Amino acid sequence: MSRLAPYLTLLRENHQFRRVWLSQVISNFGDWFGVIAVFTIILNYSDSEFLLGLVIVIKFISFAAMSPFAGYVADRFDRRMLMLLCDFGRGAVVLSFLFVRDPSLIWLVYLLTAMQMGFAAVFEPAKQASIPNITSGDDLVKANIISNLSWSVVFTTGMGIGGLATAWLGTDAVFVINGTGYILSTWFIFKATIPHDRDEETMLSLRNPIRGIIDGYRFIFSNTNILRPALAKGTITFFLGGLVYMLILVSEQILMLGSVGLGLLYSARGFGTAVGPVLIRRYFSNEDRWVMMMGLAMISAGTLYLFIGALEVIWLMLILVFVAHTATGANWVMSTVLLQKRSPDAFRGRIFSSEWLLFTMSHATSVTVASLVMQYDLLTLRQAIWLFSAGLILAGSAWLLVVARREARWNRVKKMAAR
Repeated sequence: MSRLAPYLTLLRENHQFRRVWLSQVISNFGDWFGVIAVFTIILNYSDSEFLLGLVIVIKFISFAAMSPFAGYVADRFDRRMLMLLCDFGRGAVVLSFLFVRDPSLIWLVYLLTAMQMGFAAVFEPAKQASIPNITSGDDLVKANIISNLSWSVVFTTGMGIGGLATAWLGTDAVFVINGTGYILSTWFIFKATIPHDRDEETMLSLRNPIRGIIDGYRFIFSNTNILRPALAKGTITFFLGGLVYMLILVSEQILMLGSVGLGLLYSARGFGTAVGPVLIRRYFSNEDRWVMMMGLAMISAGTLYLFIGALEVIWLMLILVFVAHTATGANWVMSTVLLQKRSPDAFRGRIFSSEWLLFTMSHATSVTVASLVMQYDLLTLRQAIWLFSAGLILAGSAWLLVVARREARWNRVKKMAAR
């Protein structure tokens, strides 16, 4: 219990972060609770692996298409109001899944998914850019660990319970809970106070949207200490996205457990992402080594998925999925914290939206390739898992050889300048 004391103290004493966090917990639970229901609709109305993968691709392409404008909006307007409007909008959109009643309306699944992710594209950079405004110092690291930990626990319980609820209660009840969760979360955002640190000159530069977007990209590419952590999520998910998608097929074709098996596998993933950041803070607190640790996390996750591709025993798969995603969870929080600490408030929304753009495009590409490989039987499921796992190992190795070395040089220069 003493290990949880710093996190509980932050939640107890920082009222603004607690409100933002509670909103995140409620909306995330509804979000992940409904994911398997969406998959179930696709499987009920189509036997196409491509159409199943397409709903994931639509999620990420929609998010990516909105990201450049979303980052500008998050720097230009009140971030609290943006989060409030986006959560309410997502609630209304998710409730609209109830209108999908037969195969002729399957197109509506993709349209609603695109709308839901459009709201998310604005919400996420606004939320991540706001956390440094309501926390500071070591509390910023703890706040991100709490956010990631709660996301992971909610992901785990939401996907696990959602899989069972979809099988026992049906998709309609799941969508009602999902949509209601979004709407309820707006109350906590409404009660929060989120300051900002944007001066008059910055606001004047943001009057022109095109100029504001271009200025954001120029800032990122001219500051390589910001660019490096911004590349981490996109690099790992270029292969991991396809691997996580193929867990759906593992449950269906290898384990023969359907939505229940998928719920268990995704729950193991969620637990892993929760544990990884805690281990990083406890055993690898030196932030100068975090960029190197990101490369090691990629190699570790790829190696573990190689073994997952050879197994047929559910409990062994669950253990390996858990351990693999401790590495990916650590990667996520390390890159987020470094970006929050290195980015000025005036550019933070555009920096995080750019990171999300790369992440979503990488994820969409990965899932598209994996789903097409399976659709046209170019490889067996096991062979596809091994291919993507090997790609992730190679990506991690290249990261260590190039990105981590440049980070090390930058740290040495920074230390010499401080003397």
